Amino acid sequence: MTSQRTVGILLFNEVEVLDFAGPFEVFSLTTLTGPKSKPFVVKTISENGEMIKARNGLMVKPDYSFASHPSLDIVIIPGGYGAEEIEVNNPNVIQWIQKQSSKAEFMISVCTGAFLLAKAGILDGKRATTHWMDLDRLEQHFPSVSVQRNVKFADEGSVLTSGGISAGINMSFHLISRLYSKDVSMRTAKRMEYDIEL
Repeated sequence: MTSQRTVGILLFNEVEVLDFAGPFEVFSLTTLTGPKSKPFVVKTISENGEMIKARNGLMVKPDYSFASHPSLDIVIIPGGYGAEEIEVNNPNVIQWIQKQSSKAEFMISVCTGAFLLAKAGILDGKRATTHWMDLDRLEQHFPSVSVQRNVKFADEGSVLTSGGISAGINMSFHLISRLYSKDVSMRTAKRMEYDIEL
């Protein structure tokens, strides 16, 4: 059996719901063969561990705070208004992202979560993408980032960024294909009734 990877998803007020819920579902539902077949443990994390209010009013209680979460193998930074307008100016969040990038196997952003990775310096000199409505802004604010257009995601090895909202699901399947196999991803997609080409 492959040892489990812990996936940590950052939550914050005004986070885009599908940005975090899409990857949460993909990684949570993925199974391998055998009795201990779940390769991922998925947990949610916010700065203080308190209830957050996602876009359009969805209330979510994170599993952990920055101070209490376990070691993370995969860190997912979602987007939304809360990322691009609020948390990008929160030094505690940016420092936490920088700290995780020195330890985690993969740093991933969905949608405008790319602005948080860029602010943390993680996208310097790398190809990256974000929601199509924010590509110009990402390019203008972070000129050291090679902004990619007309793609669902950009894969830079240990750093992956995706386009907006549902594109995070595509990127999650792509990473699972890299880590395990295309067959594992396709089985999960079928279970979710999600149409995808890998």
